[in-house]
Amino acid sequence: MAGETSLAALLRGMQPVLNDGEYVYCTLPPDSAAPAGLNPLGSFREQEGQTLILERADAERAGLGFDYVAAWLTLEVHSALQAVGLTAAVAGALTKAGISCNVVAAWYHDHLFVAHADGPRALEVLRALARDPAGA
Repeated sequence: MAGETSLAALLRGMQPVLNDGEYVYCTLPPDSAAPAGLNPLGSFREQEGQTLILERADAERAGLGFDYVAAWLTLEVHSALQAVGLTAAVAGALTKAGISCNVVAAWYHDHLFVAHADGPRALEVLRALARDPAGA
């Protein structure tokens, strides 16, 4: 199933959702395996090491350090990986509100990680953007 590529349709249909929980970014040294039993929400391997996105409680149980606690928002629209402008529009609206954002694109949806305290406000900013994309 192909995702949406029209920026106007993506913005109108993004249906942002604030997921429950607290999420953290942890890092492991290069070529090391994640502790047994972990089920990362996401991961990315870089030259310096592997980044894991985990529920805070899982990171704490595994003894992994972190310094950023995030809220996780999902844009429910099925965005195509080749779509142009969605990340820029979302980041621009959040920037105007003074909210930093880390974006992870997956096959079906885009996922945003903002400081945990900013989660509810980010949700409102994104809902406003969906209602009035031109006003962003």
